Amino acid sequence: MATSLPRNDKYNEPYWAGLRAGKLHMPRCRACGSYQYPMGPCCSNCLGEEFDWTELSGRGTVYSYVIYHHAFNAAYKGKLPYNCAEVTLDEGVKVLTNIVGIANEEIRNDMRVVAQFDKIDDELTLLRFTPEQKETNS
Repeated sequence: MATSLPRNDKYNEPYWAGLRAGKLHMPRCRACGSYQYPMGPCCSNCLGEEFDWTELSGRGTVYSYVIYHHAFNAAYKGKLPYNCAEVTLDEGVKVLTNIVGIANEEIRNDMRVVAQFDKIDDELTLLRFTPEQKETNS
Protein backbone atom coordinates (compact mmCIF):
# COMPACT_ATOMS: atom_id res chain seq x y z
CA MET A 1 0.00 0.00 0.00
CA ALA A 2 1.42 3.38 -1.00
CA THR A 3 1.78 5.93 1.73
CA SER A 4 2.71 9.56 1.89
CA LEU A 5 2.58 10.03 5.65
CA PRO A 6 5.51 11.83 7.29
CA ARG A 7 7.76 10.10 9.80
CA ASN A 8 7.78 11.19 13.40
CA ASP A 9 11.10 10.90 15.23
CA LYS A 10 12.96 12.33 18.22
CA TYR A 11 14.18 15.31 16.18
CA ASN A 12 10.79 16.49 14.93
CA GLU A 13 8.27 15.41 17.61
CA PRO A 14 7.89 18.97 19.01
CA TYR A 15 7.12 20.16 15.46
CA TRP A 16 4.29 17.62 15.04
CA ALA A 17 2.99 18.23 18.57
CA GLY A 18 2.88 21.96 17.81
CA LEU A 19 0.93 21.40 14.59
CA ARG A 20 -1.57 19.24 16.50
CA ALA A 21 -2.03 22.23 18.85
CA GLY A 22 -2.43 24.67 15.93
CA LYS A 23 1.02 26.23 16.37
CA LEU A 24 4.13 26.30 14.21
CA HIS A 25 7.31 25.51 16.14
CA MET A 26 10.81 25.17 14.72
CA PRO A 27 14.11 24.36 16.42
CA ARG A 28 16.53 27.28 16.63
CA CYS A 29 20.23 26.66 17.18
CA ARG A 30 21.46 28.05 20.49
CA ALA A 31 24.92 28.68 19.04
CA CYS A 32 24.15 30.61 15.85
CA GLY A 33 20.39 31.32 15.92
CA SER A 34 19.59 29.48 12.66
CA TYR A 35 16.23 27.76 12.37
CA GLN A 36 16.43 24.12 11.37
CA TYR A 37 14.12 22.69 8.73
CA PRO A 38 14.19 19.87 8.17
CA MET A 39 15.00 18.93 11.72
CA GLY A 40 18.00 16.77 12.55
CA PRO A 41 20.69 16.06 15.12
CA CYS A 42 22.82 19.13 14.39
CA CYS A 43 22.58 22.64 13.00
CA SER A 44 22.97 22.78 9.22
CA ASN A 45 24.73 26.13 9.61
CA CYS A 46 27.28 25.64 12.43
CA LEU A 47 26.87 21.97 13.46
CA GLY A 48 25.68 22.99 16.93
CA GLU A 49 23.70 20.33 18.76
CA GLU A 50 21.55 22.37 21.15
CA PHE A 51 18.22 23.84 20.10
CA ASP A 52 15.35 25.83 21.54
CA TRP A 53 11.93 25.22 20.06
CA THR A 54 10.47 28.57 19.01
CA GLU A 55 6.94 29.44 17.94
CA LEU A 56 6.89 31.15 14.54
CA SER A 57 4.31 33.54 13.08
CA GLY A 58 2.94 31.14 10.47
CA ARG A 59 3.07 33.93 7.88
CA GLY A 60 5.13 33.90 4.73
CA THR A 61 5.46 34.32 0.99
CA VAL A 62 5.26 31.79 -1.83
CA TYR A 63 8.81 31.51 -3.16
CA SER A 64 8.11 28.88 -5.83
CA TYR A 65 5.54 26.24 -6.70
CA VAL A 66 4.70 23.47 -9.13
CA ILE A 67 1.40 21.88 -10.14
CA TYR A 68 1.61 18.10 -10.47
CA HIS A 69 -0.53 16.43 -13.14
CA HIS A 70 1.15 13.03 -12.77
CA ALA A 71 1.20 10.99 -9.55
CA PHE A 72 4.79 9.96 -8.83
CA ASN A 73 3.51 8.20 -5.69
CA ALA A 74 0.36 6.07 -5.89
CA ALA A 75 -0.95 7.72 -2.70
CA TYR A 76 -1.50 10.93 -4.71
CA LYS A 77 -3.25 9.36 -7.72
CA GLY A 78 -6.72 10.51 -6.62
CA LYS A 79 -5.54 14.03 -5.73
CA LEU A 80 -4.41 15.20 -9.17
CA PRO A 81 -3.76 17.92 -10.01
CA TYR A 82 -2.15 19.13 -6.78
CA ASN A 83 0.42 21.76 -5.89
CA CYS A 84 3.66 21.67 -3.99
CA ALA A 85 5.03 25.02 -2.87
CA GLU A 86 8.10 26.39 -1.18
CA VAL A 87 7.05 29.08 1.28
CA THR A 88 9.54 31.44 2.87
CA LEU A 89 8.31 32.18 6.37
CA ASP A 90 8.68 35.72 7.67
CA GLU A 91 11.39 34.37 9.99
CA GLY A 92 13.42 33.25 6.94
CA VAL A 93 12.78 29.49 7.06
CA LYS A 94 11.76 27.84 3.78
CA VAL A 95 9.21 25.01 4.08
CA LEU A 96 7.73 22.65 1.50
CA THR A 97 3.96 22.58 1.68
CA ASN A 98 0.69 22.88 -0.23
CA ILE A 99 -1.34 26.01 -0.91
CA VAL A 100 -5.04 25.44 -0.17
CA GLY A 101 -8.17 27.56 -0.34
CA ILE A 102 -7.34 28.78 -3.84
CA ALA A 103 -7.40 27.29 -7.33
CA ASN A 104 -4.01 26.02 -8.48
CA GLU A 105 -4.16 28.47 -11.40
CA GLU A 106 -4.38 31.41 -8.99
CA ILE A 107 -1.20 30.63 -7.03
CA ARG A 108 1.57 33.14 -7.68
CA ASN A 109 5.15 33.66 -6.56
CA ASP A 110 5.39 36.38 -3.90
CA MET A 111 1.80 35.70 -2.77
CA ARG A 112 1.37 36.31 0.97
CA VAL A 113 0.13 33.23 2.82
CA VAL A 114 -0.72 32.13 6.36
CA ALA A 115 -0.46 28.74 8.03
CA GLN A 116 -3.43 26.42 8.08
CA PHE A 117 -3.35 23.36 10.31
CA ASP A 118 -5.11 20.42 8.62
CA LYS A 119 -6.00 17.71 11.12
CA ILE A 120 -5.77 14.35 9.34
CA ASP A 121 -6.44 12.26 12.46
CA ASP A 122 -5.69 12.38 16.21
CA GLU A 123 -1.96 11.86 15.61
CA LEU A 124 -1.32 13.81 12.41
CA THR A 125 -1.88 17.46 11.55
CA LEU A 126 -0.28 18.83 8.38
CA LEU A 127 1.04 22.32 7.78
CA ARG A 128 -0.49 23.90 4.72
CA PHE A 129 -0.92 27.53 3.71
CA THR A 130 -3.80 29.63 2.46
CA PRO A 131 -3.74 33.12 0.91
CA GLU A 132 -3.52 35.91 3.46
CA GLN A 133 -6.76 37.87 3.73
CA LYS A 134 -6.35 41.55 3.02
CA GLU A 135 -7.65 43.97 5.64
CA THR A 136 -10.57 45.96 4.26
CA ASN A 137 -11.89 49.24 5.60
CA SER A 138 -15.67 49.14 5.61
